[in-house]
Amino acid sequence: MEESTFYGFKATSLHGKEIDFRDYKGKVVLVVNTASKCGLTPQYEGLEKLYQKYKDQGLVILGFPSNQFANQEPGDEKAISEVCEINYGVSFPMFAKIDVNGDDAHPLYKYLKSKLGGIFGRRIKWNFTKFLVDANGKPIKRFAPITKPEAIDTYLQKVFPKV
Repeated sequence: MEESTFYGFKATSLHGKEIDFRDYKGKVVLVVNTASKCGLTPQYEGLEKLYQKYKDQGLVILGFPSNQFANQEPGDEKAISEVCEINYGVSFPMFAKIDVNGDDAHPLYKYLKSKLGGIFGRRIKWNFTKFLVDANGKPIKRFAPITKPEAIDTYLQKVFPKV
């Protein structure tokens, strides 16, 4: 088992299906904690543009809704789905609501924070913190909530130079 790597995790999709992260082997993955009622919520649009630009080269974006920051993700999976898919046209994988901090934090987030601490140490500061995982499953970069997807594009151009 690969529990000590990115590929050792599983999570439940927004539509209730268990997803095994071994399915993402060989892909570059951007993991993002999201919220529907946040000032940063329009980042969904930029994330979707990144996904459309790089998905054929192997980028996957994984969205993880969390209600841990100022109650900005109070809805259920149906409400979250409506915001993501209808309002922002999100087509990248979205997951069921999770905790990203504290004792009940999803194991994936405990792992990512242990590999890439931030300004606040091992805590997630706010919605739309982003972690980039390389095609070998190694967390390589953490982006702050205020880092817009357009700024990440510059970084991804080095990862996917042919685009």
